Amino acid sequence: MNDITVTAHLAPDTGTRVVTFPGSDFVSLRIGGGPVDVVLIAPSGTADVLRAIATAAEEAARELDGMNAPAEVSA
Repeated sequence: MNDITVTAHLAPDTGTRVVTFPGSDFVSLRIGGGPVDVVLIAPSGTADVLRAIATAAEEAARELDGMNAPAEVSA
């Protein structure tokens, strides 16, 4: 990955879109849908990196779910 740091706050209506480019060896993963988007360009050979990002996103979602879960009451 090239050096850049981008911070973006997700909102409940944040969109995602995958775009393939016929005749090329890459896809893009676009996150946003508003005036500013974050776009990841994934060339051939980087599928495992996208899978790792997806796994990390699932872990982050589970953490958020846990933060919003009602506390257990022990008897």
